[in-house]
Amino acid sequence: MSFFIENWYLFTLALVSGIALALPALRRAGGGSLSPQNAVQRINREKAVVIDVREPAEFAAGHITNAKNVPLAQIEERLPQVVKNKALPVILVCATSPRAVRAQVLARKLGYDQAEALAGGLQAWRAAGLPVVKS
Repeated sequence: MSFFIENWYLFTLALVSGIALALPALRRAGGGSLSPQNAVQRINREKAVVIDVREPAEFAAGHITNAKNVPLAQIEERLPQVVKNKALPVILVCATSPRAVRAQVLARKLGYDQAEALAGGLQAWRAAGLPVVKS
């Protein structure tokens, strides 16, 4: 017990170091991992499929060109119909990214190993000056 008391600063340093190492991973998990620029590269080079998980009214108000609308509540049933090839990269999009992150978890459970959520969602896409279409 005296070892712990005499070396309290080492344990504090180890705890702070562990937290500092975990923070970047925790931040990424909450907001998507794919930047708009990387998403464009995936779309152009790897033929990634863009899935917008917002509700149909939100989708109609503006979405990424060629995106397919599959609301989050229907992702488990409809994603296999919309994207038959599970080897293709799938980019999941919502307004700001929380729904897309949930959809990413569900898509990976379905076997879409290259499913990624767009960090910042459609808001980040627009902020990057990338095109949005209305239906």
